[in-house]
Amino acid sequence: MKYKNIFGAIIAGILLMMSACEPIEDRETLSNSFNPDKIELDVVQATNGGNKLSIQMNTPGVTGYWDYIIDKKYTDRVEVIFPFTGTHEFTYHVTTPYMSDGTPSEKEYVEKTVSVEITQLDEPLPDAYYMLVGDNLEGKTWVFDGGPSSDGGLWWFMSDPSNPWGIWWNAAGDCCPPGDAAGKMFFDLAGNANYTYYADAAGDPVTGSTFKFNGDYTKLTIEGPANLLGSMDGGGNAGVFNIVELTAEKMVLFVPNAAWATGWTWVFVPQE
Repeated sequence: MKYKNIFGAIIAGILLMMSACEPIEDRETLSNSFNPDKIELDVVQATNGGNKLSIQMNTPGVTGYWDYIIDKKYTDRVEVIFPFTGTHEFTYHVTTPYMSDGTPSEKEYVEKTVSVEITQLDEPLPDAYYMLVGDNLEGKTWVFDGGPSSDGGLWWFMSDPSNPWGIWWNAAGDCCPPGDAAGKMFFDLAGNANYTYYADAAGDPVTGSTFKFNGDYTKLTIEGPANLLGSMDGGGNAGVFNIVELTAEKMVLFVPNAAWATGWTWVFVPQE
């Protein structure tokens, strides 16, 4: 009985010591000490109101990415020729994993914006914009290089996933044009990189979509409620197209991963 009492006293003492060593904290009020107001953002214009920009995040120790409307870059500084005028907000998204409550699964992410006013396109844009939107950036309408009925032409066809001109089935030319074969697409830079879709020439427009190029102008991406002409009947590409050819007279787009595990090729020309 004596030993039992001694053993109980030892256990009680250990528990008391353990509780004394634990810090008293209110876990409900824990929050990270990172203050997003301390992130320093800047947009430096090469000329007053000009479109040649250096977009900068200047705070050491912060990592993340820029969303500057026409693209996203995982870097603290972006040099860009911006393609349209207006007042715009660029956002820096912080991805540094500051913990909000001490557990790895609960990370806090913050973002901060900076605005810039562009009043003139004094720096020429990359050639792809003039090809797609027009010599004077006035906006341009594109249509299929073929008609709404099978005409034997090559303008919408299944292709080799490794070769946009490796024809596996000339769908539109042989038998089965897409349902929007008589439609049109309009690209413009009126305050944004806008993309407007018409299922047919006389139909209502589908607005609210945008387009963008990747860094080396080898891909065209359509984002928003409208996709490219012909995509509803065979594409499965989530709006991202390889640029095979883009001139003032022709645009050839391609995906290697269309709906049936094949390639697919689109051929467009400006509307006359």
